[in-house]
Amino acid sequence: MIRSRRLPLRGRCGLVGVVAASAVLNTVRLSQNGYANVFYSAGVKSMLRSWHNFVFVSFDPGGLVTVDKPPLALWVQAASAKLFGFSPLSLLLPEALLGAVAVGLLYLILEPRIGTPAAFAGALAMAVFPSFVAVSRENGVDTVLILLLVLACGAALRACDTGRLRALVWSGALVGLAFNTKTLAAYLAVPGIAAGYLVCAPVSLRRRIAHVAVAGVAMLAVSFAWIAFVELTPASKRPYVGSSTNNTELGLTFQYNGVGRVEGQAGGPGRVATLPGAYVPAARQLEAAAAAAAAHPSAASEQTSGGNTARVPKPTLKPIETSGRERNPIPFGGSPSITRLFGRGLGDQGGWLLPFAFLGALALALLALLERPPEARFDRPRLAVALVLGGWFLVEAAVLSLSKGIVHPYYVSALAPGAGAMVGAGAAALATLARGHRRVLGLALLALAIAATVAVQVVLLHREHYMSWFVPVLLVGAGAGLCALLALRRLAAPALAATLALLLVAPAAYSATTWLAPAEGTFPAAGPERTAGAGAYGINAKDLEVDAALAAYVSTHRPGSRWALFTVASSTAAPMMLFGLDAGALGGYSGTDPALDGPGLARLVARREARYVLLGGEYSLRGGNRATKAVLRACREMVPAEWNSPLGYPLGLVLFDCAGRERALSAAG
Repeated sequence: MIRSRRLPLRGRCGLVGVVAASAVLNTVRLSQNGYANVFYSAGVKSMLRSWHNFVFVSFDPGGLVTVDKPPLALWVQAASAKLFGFSPLSLLLPEALLGAVAVGLLYLILEPRIGTPAAFAGALAMAVFPSFVAVSRENGVDTVLILLLVLACGAALRACDTGRLRALVWSGALVGLAFNTKTLAAYLAVPGIAAGYLVCAPVSLRRRIAHVAVAGVAMLAVSFAWIAFVELTPASKRPYVGSSTNNTELGLTFQYNGVGRVEGQAGGPGRVATLPGAYVPAARQLEAAAAAAAAHPSAASEQTSGGNTARVPKPTLKPIETSGRERNPIPFGGSPSITRLFGRGLGDQGGWLLPFAFLGALALALLALLERPPEARFDRPRLAVALVLGGWFLVEAAVLSLSKGIVHPYYVSALAPGAGAMVGAGAAALATLARGHRRVLGLALLALAIAATVAVQVVLLHREHYMSWFVPVLLVGAGAGLCALLALRRLAAPALAATLALLLVAPAAYSATTWLAPAEGTFPAAGPERTAGAGAYGINAKDLEVDAALAAYVSTHRPGSRWALFTVASSTAAPMMLFGLDAGALGGYSGTDPALDGPGLARLVARREARYVLLGGEYSLRGGNRATKAVLRACREMVPAEWNSPLGYPLGLVLFDCAGRERALSAAG
């Protein structure tokens, strides 16, 4: 049984070291990321406007559509923004620090079970995991998810040590909180937790089964508490559930954020259709521009005269231009296969140490079963680590490898704790096997783990055109380490430590490439050539100029009292919301949510809660919803000169004025 104890000096130094390393990777030049994921940032800003928006996680200040995730991670950001003021760093810094905390917690979980050196190696492997560093430097939900699941695994291991129900219930409750961060992604840790307790807890089998059932009930109760609250609230009293098709959190959880991620869904690889209904065809734009120029050659000056000044603050953050990088982000991993985690899109985000982690998990399980105490069937602490943390790692790897739906590269970040634990615990297990009477087996597995990891790193470095000078160093150093391990038993421990340190160099350096440019907010990724974000408000200088002109016009020309401007999708509204405009998205994140139809929009216009609608922009080619189609048919199209557009028809954006068009909107919708 593992008992709580005070860390020795060496252990405290190791803890400080890994936490400091993680904090440095996560925070250097963090401010260059601006608002990073502007969708979440705008949502947090809206949540600060009212308790109603906060509780229901409304994306827009008017409360039309929610964010498409559960609330917990965004509540953390909102609390930070409320305490320190709304700014990019008040949203980003909590995530960066929580990432470092997760690394420290993994160390504290491993240290009493596998020793200080192995715990240090495991936590450091997590700290330098490239995708984990990338998500810790932006304001998504993954860092909070990972932290909660590390805590849940720690509580589960405590339950495995003691057989106490309370510890297992805490583990289930923490998984429930993780569910309220990223829904079903949290449950990928459950098989390992359940297996660890059922096999290792020092109580009778009947009691173990009963304890797992009770902890499962606690997990489900915490998981669905907020969802039940939303479901029991009448739809008319809350925002539309964004990205759902039926306005329910259950639908969002089990469809868009659940089975759809695994089996495929609209918006996934090869499933994006181009449909009319939310944009103005280019030919029509040109005809309208020519007609307006012929009829009103001085339309711009006439429409904007009168001394009005914009009530929306001008953007104060300058976009950061970058070069030498991929033009577009990689949105998905490759085709489902057992090698997907090493392929383009996913491999450089997390494949660097996976061979060592897989073989380390095998070695840890073998050691627990073969090198057990004489009076026991297995080594309980080691097997518990293998089942709980190794089980989470293997289930996560299998789902990411074989899912047919949406697998974004940053999803690989969830492998970081399990992979790190298996690197550290596996190294200790391999070393123990190599020193014992199963030396041949231990050395064979160790040689295979090192050779396979070196081969993967060489392939990744070559494919990413990065640190080519390091390849000879890696080959020579790993070869020398292997020779020392095989030939000199007394040097086995330092040789393994040196070799493992060498294997951590490439992923650590690759993680540090996140310092070189702003994060791409939607698809955060490490890599010297990966697509960079624009920083600031997440859009380039030209787009920012267009958005500022739009905001200035609508805010000074009798906008709606609740929404100054509606767009098709959230990504178009978010930057304007961040610099002060009360905007909203008729179709939610992807522009297709049936949140509003023509009659519904007509009622808002009649009550003067809305007036202007901007069609076009990102995701508008997906077809919009009934409200956008009604706008296209019923509202007055405004030529760009009317609102002082700096780019003519910019990026297909067309502004519509719906004032006085209520009857036509109702008929069109």
